[in-house]
Amino acid sequence: GFRHYTVADCEFNSSELNDIEYTQSYYYNKLEYVRFSSSVGKYVGYTEYGIKNSERWNNGPEVIARRGEKERYCFHNVGIDVEADLTKS
Repeated sequence: GFRHYTVADCEFNSSELNDIEYTQSYYYNKLEYVRFSSSVGKYVGYTEYGIKNSERWNNGPEVIARRGEKERYCFHNVGIDVEADLTKS
């Protein structure tokens, strides 16, 4: 069988909210073929199939919707994660 999955991730190394980077990666059989990064602001393809999809998605409503994910997904969870980390130390 084949596996298709996506991974959403927020990376932050400081307490500054502007330093947070949201990424969403798309995989097929353990090979990443396209990724959205909030620091780049668009989809980037890594395979022939990923390049075709990224070009189509960057010209459509998908990229506009994805740009808001940093605020919606990361900013919401950063307070929860920081509070949990501080209580452990």
